[in-house]
Amino acid sequence: MSVLIWALAIAITAAAATVQGTVGVGFAMLSVPLLSLLHPELAPEPQLLVALPLTIGMAFRERRAIDLRGIGWILVGRLPGAFLGVFLLGVATARVLDAFIGIVVLGAVIIIGTGFHLKRTRMTKTLAGVASGTTGVVSSIGGPPIALIYSSEESDTIRSTLAVIFTFGVTTSAFFRWLSGNFTMRDVEVAAVLLPAVLAGLYISVRIKDKVSRERVRAAIIIVCGIAAAALLLRAVAG
Repeated sequence: MSVLIWALAIAITAAAATVQGTVGVGFAMLSVPLLSLLHPELAPEPQLLVALPLTIGMAFRERRAIDLRGIGWILVGRLPGAFLGVFLLGVATARVLDAFIGIVVLGAVIIIGTGFHLKRTRMTKTLAGVASGTTGVVSSIGGPPIALIYSSEESDTIRSTLAVIFTFGVTTSAFFRWLSGNFTMRDVEVAAVLLPAVLAGLYISVRIKDKVSRERVRAAIIIVCGIAAAALLLRAVAG
């Protein structure tokens, strides 16, 4: 990879971490599609590794706002979802995975754009956990199903609760990808280069999370993710 690609990757990673630290979701939705387009070695495995310190930091930062009673059924659903994700990794080609990532991100864009959210029940939380576990293992993008059922909460509750769920989810997704042979030392090396950018994004988010309009950040996510999802789908079709 050239110096320019590395510079763009670091900038994208820092921006994505800032977005997630500010609104609670967006790191993988932004970074995975864009970095996949830059170079195949940049995503999605490294994002699982660097997302862990990001989610732990967010959960600790706003630990008093965590909805502890609401996350149990989501975590229960993550495990069967992760097994389903491993199965898909074993049977899908790179072209199919491109299409899958593109569809997941495009679906998230549509959901976020409409402002639609589901009522939290045992069933919806479990199903959201299954969906998040599956997409988390396959594409490192496990946020959209969870964000969907927490979108009506206060910002600090969204950020902290999603961070706890993502910490568990990132850990299980990384374990299952490693178990299925999808992690290499190159992924660890790439993650090590991108980690300072994640920490920088988390630091920036601490300073701006109470100042930046959530509506503007959401609009930016919709635009960038929509473009990235469309590009991945076109690449999958062009094959």
